[in-house]
Amino acid sequence: MGKKDGPRLLLGTRKGVFVFTRKRKGWKLQHHGEPGNPIPYAVHDPRTDSLWCSIDHGHWGQKLVRSRDGGATFEPVPEPKYPENAEIKPGKPAVLRYLWVLAPGHAAEPGTLYVGTEPGALFVTRDDGTSFQLVEGLWNHPSRQEQWMGGGRDEAGIHSVLVDPRDARRVLVGISTAGVFETTDGGASWAPRNQGLTSTYLPEPTPEVGHDVHALQWCLAKPDVIWQQNHCGIFRSTDGARSWKPVHEKERKGRRRLAYFGFPIAADPEDPKTAWVVPADADQKRQAIDGALRVLRTEDGGKSWQDLRRGLPEERAYDVVYRHALDQRGDELAFGSTTGNVYWSDDRGDSWRELGHNFPPVYSVRFAD
Repeated sequence: MGKKDGPRLLLGTRKGVFVFTRKRKGWKLQHHGEPGNPIPYAVHDPRTDSLWCSIDHGHWGQKLVRSRDGGATFEPVPEPKYPENAEIKPGKPAVLRYLWVLAPGHAAEPGTLYVGTEPGALFVTRDDGTSFQLVEGLWNHPSRQEQWMGGGRDEAGIHSVLVDPRDARRVLVGISTAGVFETTDGGASWAPRNQGLTSTYLPEPTPEVGHDVHALQWCLAKPDVIWQQNHCGIFRSTDGARSWKPVHEKERKGRRRLAYFGFPIAADPEDPKTAWVVPADADQKRQAIDGALRVLRTEDGGKSWQDLRRGLPEERAYDVVYRHALDQRGDELAFGSTTGNVYWSDDRGDSWRELGHNFPPVYSVRFAD
């Protein structure tokens, strides 16, 4: 993307991808790519210096594009395709419905990129997008056809992909609705990692598979510390996802619970005890709690949460922030909302500044060097 130009901020929106460049006085819009096209996710691949975007085209379906010049121009990339005999369930063919997330692979594998899709599949390219293969070990998991379900959409979707910086063979995925799955052999086999999660909407609230993970992040310096924003609270693992503990606020009489429901979560890459969430009013409302837009931060592993609102609207706010629309890098954080408001902080969320409030609905926010 032209590292000489400095840090970037990428917004995937209902009407294209916006590329900002960090200047001395703040962020400046440099490019507006794919104008008019819905961009569910935009990400920079630092290994190849490419910008990847998924497109949810209303007429032409799901598409992939890539930019090699920082977002000035884009080229089409053949999107993943399900094998002809692939079925969601017996008699129901699998057809690509949504490209949820694009995740660059390990630093030692510059041609590898993962794509999480709906219905419930993980694809991988090993040749920088020339071809994609279905990760059959996950697609053929015995739980998929009967225990994976749609969470707000018709079918299950893979929206989070984490590649262990220590070992390219270890990958975690978050699936809505199924839970967390892990491979340690490069995708040949997968195991559910949901012990300790609770799904209050189920008759049996602690199944091995069937949890609605909203977002999954980990501490890059200590990848065995993993955070998730779940439909039923905020959870943290310190043993590589083998077990989870709730770190959300408990219900207390006469006190509004803030740290519980939401969609995104950001984890500090160095400090395993620090994370941020943007809460929402659960479950039917799905808007800012009490009309105040806020970010919550924990610095003690979820024992307590700070309510960060300085610079954010404290009344008549109806924003909700999607699972990919919050990101963190160093002391900086940025998020965008469904009402086109975008905010940025350079002091770890203590205070916020507005980047703009007339953007299209924001689907994803990602920093890029």
